[in-house]
Amino acid sequence: MPEEFDLQLVLDNLSTHKTPAIQRWLLQHPRFQLHFTVTQFSWINQVERCVAELTRKQLRRGVHRSTRALEDDIHLYVATCNDNPRPFVWVKTADEILASIESFCRRISGT
Repeated sequence: MPEEFDLQLVLDNLSTHKTPAIQRWLLQHPRFQLHFTVTQFSWINQVERCVAELTRKQLRRGVHRSTRALEDDIHLYVATCNDNPRPFVWVKTADEILASIESFCRRISGT
């Protein structure tokens, strides 16, 4: 990445980033900004979410007659997203999500 860009890194909560050597390095390289997943939340869930968006918005109805065509479509999606980056925003509150799960559990109980 060009030096003028800050790098936003999403990491799991493994404690390796808390070692003195890593802390010193991060202080010397302020363009690296760390963001951590919630404890007990696998980082892979974020990767899966990203791939799901890629599939839904770019790949699902596409026709790729070669690996190169598929790669080109993926690169186009990433470039388009990077041109106008926006953070993922939850559209429901935690209470709404839990109520939805409760409703689902009631529907399927006894089946």
